[in-house]
Formats: sequence, structure tokens, C-alpha cells
Amino acid sequence: MGTVAIKKMGLEDIEGVWQIEKLSFTQPWSRQAFLEEVVFNERAFYLVAKVGKSIVGYAGCWVIYDEVHITNVAVRPEYRGQRIATRLLESLEEEVAKLGGESLTLEVRVSNQTAQHLYRQRGFYPVGLRKQYYSDNDEDAIIMSKSILAGEG
Repeated sequence: MGTVAIKKMGLEDIEGVWQIEKLSFTQPWSRQAFLEEVVFNERAFYLVAKVGKSIVGYAGCWVIYDEVHITNVAVRPEYRGQRIATRLLESLEEEVAKLGGESLTLEVRVSNQTAQHLYRQRGFYPVGLRKQYYSDNDEDAIIMSKSILAGEG
């Protein structure tokens, strides 16, 4: 694997992000949804991980005053297990702390043990359950949260 660079997502990254989204989720967001996040959503903040010119992962969130809701984290299947999601989360936390973010929340499928493990390693802990959150199979979502402070990560 080449060197992984993390940068803020731009319009030129949408197609690559959307391709990863389709490979990663049973109910992927549309290309249009990512376009709207980048162009119109002033609260959205997204990062991409690149190897050379190829996008290999991304992470996004909404910054709502001091609360940050992580919307998506995904890595191309062939790049998983190489700490790219960890680096994306670390970078996301650093950037949103600069923007005044104090706490992070996210939802994760009850069955997604790999993601839960990653989030626990990054200091997230379960705070609740959303019953039948995922409409494709009515699976529950675990709500996980983490406090962040500028300079910590």
C-alpha cells in the first residue's frame, strides 16, 4: 500500500466516495446526497483518505454547535484492516475539535462488531439503542458517544 493522505473532501472526490459507499452499505447514500452535503450543507464536514489519486476511504459528520454527529465512515474493501478508518476518525476528531466540537455521536448496526470494536478503541461507548433503525432489515442501532476536547485524540 502506498502512503495514505487525509484531506478535506471536495467536489472532485464525490464519485470516488460514492463508489465506496455502494460497496460498503446495504442502503447507500446517493451521489446526489454527497453533492448536497459538500455544496449546500454548511454543517457537513467530510474527509477522504487517498492513496495516490485513488480515494480509499472517507468519513463525514455534521457539526451542530458543540455536538458532532458522525454520518458515515467507510473504506474500500481491499484497504480494510490497514488502520485507514482509525486515521480518518482521528483526523475528523482533530478537525471538529478546532471547530468547537465537544462530543461525538453515531449509530452503528448491532451486528457490525468490526465497527463497534473500532469505535470502542477510539473511546466511544454505548449510550442507547434505536429500535428497528435500519429499514432494510429492521435491525437495531447502537448509539455510541465520545467526549472530545481540543488537543486530545
